[in-house]
Amino acid sequence: MSLRRDHGGGLDAAIAKYGGTRPDWLDLSTGINPVPYPTGEIDLNDWTALPDQAAQTALIDAARSFWNVPEDAAIVAAPGASALIARMPDLTGQTSAYIPQPTYNEHAAAFHARNPQMDQSDKTHPVRIFVHPNNPDGAVLDADDFTQGGKSSFTIIDESFCDICPELSHIDHAARPKTIILKSFGKFWGLAGVRLGFAIGATDTLLPKLPDLLGPWAVAGPALTIGARALNDHNWANQTRQRLREDAETLDGLMAQKGVQCLGGTDLFRLYDVDDATAWQDRLAQNKVWSRIFPYSRTWLRLGLPHPNRWDQLKAAL
Repeated sequence: MSLRRDHGGGLDAAIAKYGGTRPDWLDLSTGINPVPYPTGEIDLNDWTALPDQAAQTALIDAARSFWNVPEDAAIVAAPGASALIARMPDLTGQTSAYIPQPTYNEHAAAFHARNPQMDQSDKTHPVRIFVHPNNPDGAVLDADDFTQGGKSSFTIIDESFCDICPELSHIDHAARPKTIILKSFGKFWGLAGVRLGFAIGATDTLLPKLPDLLGPWAVAGPALTIGARALNDHNWANQTRQRLREDAETLDGLMAQKGVQCLGGTDLFRLYDVDDATAWQDRLAQNKVWSRIFPYSRTWLRLGLPHPNRWDQLKAAL
C-alpha cells in the first residue's frame, strides 16, 4: 500500500464544493511565487525539435553560476524536483530512509512505494532526507545535522524553498560523497508548469545512474530556454527576494490583527496556529480563498502569498 500523498492545490475540488470559477479564486494553498518570472519569447524550434546539447549545457552553466555550485560537483536537470524525488530510492540503491517529520511527504512516498513497512523515524536507515527550509514550518538545517552521518549513508537535502534565502544554502557541501542537493525551479520563479528541477552532487554519486534513470531528453526544449534565461537573471532574483520578504511581513501583520500567531514558514508561505484549521479553511473558502491544512494537525493553517493586485480579496475574506 502506497503512502497517502497530501498536497496543496486541488482547486478543482474546492470549486466543486464551494462554487465559482478559477478566476474567482485566490489559491494560497501552495508556496509558489504568485508573480512568475517573465518567460519572454520562445523560439518555435524549442517546441518542434528534440532538445540539443548546446541548450542543455547553457542551462547547466546557468545553474552552476546561480547557485555557486562547486566545480567538482555534477548537476543533472530533470522534469521537476518531484521526478528526482521519485528516483532517489533507485539512485541510492536503498529502500529505507530516515525522514524527520513533519515535512514534504513525497520523499516518504517514494521510499514507501518500494518498502511499505518502512519506519521513516528510524535514524539507522542508510538514507537521510532533510528539507531545508522545511515545508511546512520553515525550519532550517545546520551543517552539523547532516555531516555527522557515516560514510555509508546517503544524505539528500531538498532545497526547493532555499532560493529565497541563498545565504543558508548548503551548496558548499554538494561535492561531499553521497550527498545530493535538490533544487526546484517552480517555487521561487513561480513557473511550476515548466516542470524543471535539479540534482546536484558528487560526480560519482549522480552521473553513473541518474541520467539513465531519467532517460534521454528529460527536460523539454522550452524549459531549457526558460530555465537558462531565468537563472542568468540575477537582478530579477534579488528584486523578487525583497518583494517576497515584504509581502510575507504584510501577511503576518494581517493575521496578527486576527489574533493569529505565526509559527514559521518562509517568504513564500507562512504557517499559522489557529483554533480550528478546518473551520478557517471553510470560512476562507466561502470567500473564494483556498488555503492549506494538514491531516496531522487540527490547528495548523498554511497560506501562500497573494498576487500584489489581490490583497483586497484576502483582506475581505479575513
